[in-house]
Amino acid sequence: MNIQQLKVLQEIGGGKTLAETAEKLGLKQPTVSFHLHKLEEELGLTLTRKTARKLRPTEAATDLLPYVRRIVALTAEMEERAAEHRDGTSVKLRLGASYTPATYFMPPYFAGFQKLYPQIQLQLSVKKAEAVLTMLRGYEIEAAIVSLPESREDDLTVVPLVTDELMLVFSPNHSLASKEQVQVEDLRGETFLLHEPGSTSRRLTEEWAEQAGLHFDFSMELGAIETMKEAVKCNIGIAVLPRRSVAREILTGELRQLELPGYVNRRRICLVYREEKTLSAAVRKFNQYMTSQVFG
Repeated sequence: MNIQQLKVLQEIGGGKTLAETAEKLGLKQPTVSFHLHKLEEELGLTLTRKTARKLRPTEAATDLLPYVRRIVALTAEMEERAAEHRDGTSVKLRLGASYTPATYFMPPYFAGFQKLYPQIQLQLSVKKAEAVLTMLRGYEIEAAIVSLPESREDDLTVVPLVTDELMLVFSPNHSLASKEQVQVEDLRGETFLLHEPGSTSRRLTEEWAEQAGLHFDFSMELGAIETMKEAVKCNIGIAVLPRRSVAREILTGELRQLELPGYVNRRRICLVYREEKTLSAAVRKFNQYMTSQVFG
């Protein structure tokens, strides 16, 4: 087998059609089919099955895909390292981050890292934490900075960097602005502006509400923290937001915040990477930089 055959299987396994795979890899469609058939012959397995609209990976192919992604990723990394030594070209470091760390925590660290290692070019993908960890396991990125509750992630090393607790946030014109602390009873009947489902903040907010015996009778889902903050400023409702995301507005007086009644923080901004002995030099430098900056 060769690396081109594995790249074809990776793309087909990821849901691409033969035409899309050919375009992605810069090949002709018959060449893609040839590579796929040759790989099936060498492995002695059927790797795809036809459906009405496209090829689908078989169970055997799905089982092999993690190994395929690892081999393709390591081959690309080896080629980049060889080019670095041969031509003095820059090295790419693919990172992932969830929204809060990417926006309110990491920019100074990115700037510091690039100043220290100008030869390492950072590429950042920003998604929900769950999606970022999926990318990390799938070898689409090499390390991640995400907000997580206290939990273990299989096959990944999780290094908590800083706490990032959730706070109750509201407009200075809201009736809660006169209080020094709030009780659960003060929040009944309030309109809550909520993160979209699937985010760490939404999950922890719902867990807190359930434990507190609070039901969101009136709520509005908003997809971005910045949108939520602007809605809160207009006194449309109140929100549960990460402390770091509203630090500037709290200082300027545009927003007010109080602790959530009965809330015990389990939210951390974490550095996450795969548990492997073959971490690239760029990943090792990034991991060392982050831990030394935060803990040093």
